[in-house]
Order: sequence, then C-alpha cells, then structure tokens
Amino acid sequence: MWGFGGRYYWGRKVASEKADGIVVVFAWMSSEEKHLMKYVDLYSSVGWNSLVCHSQFLNMFFPEKATILAVDILNELVEVLKIRQCPIVFASFSGGSKACMQKILQIISGSSEAHNMDDYQLVRECISGYIYDSSPIDFTSNLGVRFLLHPNVLKVSHPPRFASWFANGIASGLDSLFLSRFESQRAEYWQTLYSTINMKVPYLILCSENDDLAPFQVISNFFQRLKDLGGDVKMLKWSASPHVGHFRHHPIDYKAAITEILGKAVATYCCKSSRKVEDEKLGIEGARDEITDPFSESRKAAMTSTSFQGFALAPSDSLSSSSTEYEVGKDIGTIADERKGGYIHLPSRPSINAHGLLSQILFDVCVPKNVEDWDIRSSSKNALSAGTGKHVPFNPIKCMRRSRL
Repeated sequence: MWGFGGRYYWGRKVASEKADGIVVVFAWMSSEEKHLMKYVDLYSSVGWNSLVCHSQFLNMFFPEKATILAVDILNELVEVLKIRQCPIVFASFSGGSKACMQKILQIISGSSEAHNMDDYQLVRECISGYIYDSSPIDFTSNLGVRFLLHPNVLKVSHPPRFASWFANGIASGLDSLFLSRFESQRAEYWQTLYSTINMKVPYLILCSENDDLAPFQVISNFFQRLKDLGGDVKMLKWSASPHVGHFRHHPIDYKAAITEILGKAVATYCCKSSRKVEDEKLGIEGARDEITDPFSESRKAAMTSTSFQGFALAPSDSLSSSSTEYEVGKDIGTIADERKGGYIHLPSRPSINAHGLLSQILFDVCVPKNVEDWDIRSSSKNALSAGTGKHVPFNPIKCMRRSRL
C-alpha cells in the first residue's frame, strides 16, 4: 500500500463470447481483494467480466511510478481484445483515478511514451463508459494527510495523536519540496479526465453530500463541467453515505444505476462499431472508384467544353472563306470522286479532351490564331493571276500539305 506500482488480477473472467464486456476496476488505496468481491459479483450478475487493479499509495504523488502497472493492464486487455473485441468500462473508486487510471488514459491518447500504440488504440476504441464512485478526488497537498487519518484506512474511529503529528509532518515536508510539482500534476490530472469527453461515452457519478475525502462540491463541479462539454453524464447522490460505502448502504439504487450505465455502454459500443464499419466501406468504395475510372474527370471536361481559346470545335465549322468544305462521317474516296462531290471527306474521329496536352499542341500550335491570314487564300489568288485564263483545278492534296506546315 505504501510503496510504488501495484498489482492486478481478474475478479471474474469467463469466455469472451459469453461476456458482454469488461469492467476495469481501479480500487481505493486501502482496499483488499475481499472488499472488491461484492462489486465483482454485481458486474457479473449483468454479464460483465472484471479486471481489478490495486495501486500503491505513493502513485498518487509520483504518477510516473504507475507506468509499469498501466502498461501491464493495457497488455492484458489487448490480449483479450485480439480474441474478441467488446466494450470496456473504467470504474474508479476514490483515488484510483489518480493512482493508475490517469496514466492509462495518457498512454492510449498518445501523450505518454509507450510501446505498441496500435494495440493500445484498440483499447481506446473499445472504451464505452466511465463510473466514478466517491471519485474523482481533488489532488491537493493535504490529501495524503486526510487519507492517512481517515477511519477507513486506520480501521479505528479516532486516529492516535502521534499518527496526526506524523502525517502532518510528512505533508509539510512534501509541500516545501514539491509544491510547484503538485500544482502542475493537479492541472494535468483534471485535464486528462476532461479529455475523455472526446470519446463520446456515458458517465455515471456516485457520491455523497457528507463525504469528507471526496467533497461534494468538487464532484459537482466535475459533473457540471462534463455537462457543459456536451457529455452524457448522470450523477446519483445521497445525503448521508460514507466514502466508498454507497453500495453497502444503498444497494438497490446502486445496482439499478450500474445496470443502466452498463447497458448504455453496450449500446454505445455497438454504435461506434457500426460507424467504424461504414467509414471503412466508404473508404474502400471511394478508392475503388478512383482506380476503375481514373479518366472520369478528363471525360467530363471534354464533354462540357465546346470551345478552346475562342476556336470552335464543332465538326461543321469552316476554317477559311474558300469553297472547300469538310464533311465528317464518310470514308475517304479517290481524288476523282472528291472532285465530283466537291468535298474532302474525313472519317469520324474520337473526341479530344479540350484541357489535355494533345489539344494544346493541335489547336494552339498547328492552327493559326487568325484564320483570315492563312496562306490558302493567298496561294489561290497567285494561282489565278499566274494563269492565262485557263481554269486551274483545285488541288486538295496541296492544300492539306501546306496546312500541315
């Protein structure tokens, strides 16, 4: 109890396919295995397994000492979730949220150095609810004194005077050495608890108005802050109930509240799983569409565009003022047939992307910007003036050869 680290064990572990989920219990500091059995039986009665964690007292003041215990618990959960994924609920009693749960939350969120982050992400995705019993407690310098002198810890109604002197002496020494450190840890602790609101899971807070270790005002502020952040939070309070003694004094109300939160956790997990499957399907279908039709955007641009830099792409557009006409859709015949028909027949061609590189080469380079200055008309006039009045037949091959130049 007075050292660092801690231990964990399975309070109940049936076959994963027969359990609705796993409750990870972060027990209070002075608790023993026999004290947690009634909670294990309660969770078991509604079909949930229990993984119990007992943290040492000094973990609350030196959170880095809880890293090894937190990693061991995460590895144990990953081993089970790889067989079958299921909802997970974190249940914190008294200072259990500070002694170990805080470190686990920091690891799975990536704010603390750890290994196997991909596996720990699986634990984060399965978290579906939080239970706070006589918790969270405010992390102040006199917390240790109040905790050490509490009757539930010393197992006596009134602590001896020498115990009070000893505890106060330790608190004064810690204040002089680690006052600034305690304040930074306190801010980090509350920030970690509030960050869980991003998981969008339900919360259940069980408290008492006369709890001296977990003051009602502190818990009420925590409840209100979660509500303001948009959390699904329920608080069940009693006017007179001892610290971590709510189940013993109010078993009916306590069991009803636990049954409700575990049912909501199952529903939350199912919704999260369905959303994840839909997102994966949408991602796969989107990738498949991009692979099967990579030129869809190019085709759309070619179909919607009817001109390029002011030059019409319609097949019937005239390129010059001469009598030469181009007709699309017929096969190319002999030169004699072309003279008879007065047409130069071109075969039908596939559509060209107006925004592609080929279009820029064909229309921006080969075709002059000013069609009236094309040399077809000038060559025709020279041929007519050089003649002796004799009719000179039109040579389409020569025209096509010059147009290529």
